Parts: sequence; C-alpha cells; structure tokens
Amino acid sequence: MKPILKLAIALCTMFSLVGCDSSSEGVSVYSAREEQLIKPLLDDFTEQTGIEVNLVTGDADELLQRLASEGRNTPADVLITTDAGRLHRAQMLGLLQPVESAILNAAIPVNYRDTDGYWFGLSMRARPIMYVKGRVDPAQLSTYEALADKRWRKEICIRTSSNIYNQSLVASMIASLGKKRTERWARRLVNNFARKPTDGDRDQIEAAAAGVCDIAIANTYYYGQMLNDPDRSQQEAASKVAIFWPNQEGRGTHVNISGAGVTKAARHRQDAVKLLEFLVSDEAQRWYAQANQEYPVKAGVAASETLGSWGGFKADNLNLSRLGELNAKAVKLMDRVGWP
Repeated sequence: MKPILKLAIALCTMFSLVGCDSSSEGVSVYSAREEQLIKPLLDDFTEQTGIEVNLVTGDADELLQRLASEGRNTPADVLITTDAGRLHRAQMLGLLQPVESAILNAAIPVNYRDTDGYWFGLSMRARPIMYVKGRVDPAQLSTYEALADKRWRKEICIRTSSNIYNQSLVASMIASLGKKRTERWARRLVNNFARKPTDGDRDQIEAAAAGVCDIAIANTYYYGQMLNDPDRSQQEAASKVAIFWPNQEGRGTHVNISGAGVTKAARHRQDAVKLLEFLVSDEAQRWYAQANQEYPVKAGVAASETLGSWGGFKADNLNLSRLGELNAKAVKLMDRVGWP
C-alpha cells in the first residue's frame, strides 16, 4: 500500500488546484496581520474543528512576492492581508482561486467581497478626518474634497503616496469624481501638507497632537488601538484628537477591509474554506473587533465599546473591487501631482 499512498500524495501535490485535502497536515496561512491579532482566532478554530493551523506572518507586499515566487509549490492555503487593493493585486497575479460558500456570501456584504469569490472581507476600517480638539472647529469640516481649501494650508499630516491606504483613498475619489477632478483635488491637497509625508498612521496622529498639523488622515483602528494602548503617551496623543466623518451628505466616508482568500495552489482547500467561514462567525467577528478595534463586516455583531463611542456614520458603499481596479490610475495620478 505504501507505493500507492506515495503516488496519491504526489498526484495531490501536482494537481493541487482540484482541492486535494490532507487534514492531518493542517491548513497553512500566510498572514500580514500580526501574530497576536490572528493567532488566538486560529487556536480557537483548531480547538473547535481539530484542524491544525500553520501560521506564517510577514509584510503584506513581501508575502505576495513570496506566494508568486513559490508558485504551485507554496505551502500556503490561505492568504490574509490588509486592504482591498492588495487582495485585488493577489487576484490579478493569479495567486488566489474562487470559492463558492453560502456562509461567506450570507455573512459578508457584496461590496466587501469579490463578486467571483476570489477574496472576502473579514473586518472593516474607515479612513476619516482626525482633527485636533480646541484648534479645529468641526463645523469647519465637511468632505475630503474640502481638505484642498486654502484654509488648511500647511495643516494636514498624511502618509506617503506609496502607502496602499492612501492609494485606495485616491482610487475611491477617482471612482466618485473622475480622474480629472481627483487630480485637481490632489494637486491642491499636496499644497496643504504640513510636512513631507512619512511614517505610519499612528505617527500622523502623534504629529497632530504635538502641534505639527491640525488635521491627520488615518485609519480608525490605529486611533482605537492608541486609545487602548498600555503606553500612556499613546493614549495622551490620541486623546488630543477627535474623529470627523466626512462626506456624510454625499457618498459617505471611505472604508476598506482586511480580508482573505484561498490560494490557487492550496493543498487543503476544504479546510481553508472552513477557516474563512469560521472567521465570519459571530464569535470571531466579535473577538476581532475587541482585539484590533476594527468594525465587524457581519451585520448584527456589536463593535467594541471604543468604536461604539464614536457614533455611527454613513460609509461609502463603493464595491471595494474598484479600489484594486483603479489602483494603477491612482498611483500615476499621485506621482503627477508630486505627492511624495
């Protein structure tokens, strides 16, 4: 029987696209989320199903490169990463395969997943305007477009154009306003930068708190994490700013996701799908909201106390696939207007 077993394993490896499973080996995950923000959920999945999970964490773009270089020999069954733009990129690179799951489709709104099932949003974050209390009257704020007004000259802190979160924000603007209007807006916005863009989202909030600028653009989960950080300096910086939800009279505030897909070469496809389905369960959605201060994608699951304290807001209902489709145009536009 041993030669037959070896032949079966070899065939399963060679033709992994058909979904050969070997549950005893477990399911392997490449994750751009930090270990402490995903491993407890994976451990719960193992406890409930008996399916072991092999976790590899790393930089989001480096994981995409690794998947591409490994090709059909990759051990990864699941890719978990941030931003719909990256998920779309993984799809276009041929790194993912489509999945049909009634559980996933029922749990995740259609605009937070790929229409053909290549990737699925697992948690949502917004990228609103954050302003310094006492220095900015929120009545002066309204839309992303209005941030290009001269009144905000040298008052805005934001990350570089190489940052995928900003690329997706600009892509959403192109989807709403068109390329020409977005380029005019971006050119004027660059004139309002308080400093050369640098570092991460937390750094923009810290800079605003320190008086470098009056307005910061950052993802909500960074702000929520800072408010709950054991480091008192992080709490103090975050407490000096507040959130303003832009474009509430129009399309709504720009939102994005962290999400996942089954890799094209997955050797444990069924277990991989089971894992994705587990990650949209009420239990997993609730835990992730509490641990990482991201909004659940599943309706009816309560956000954390911190997120709830900010109140509700109207989110842009753009299908997030558009962020990936328009990414190249957004990057070129940002380069043309001199966004560092």
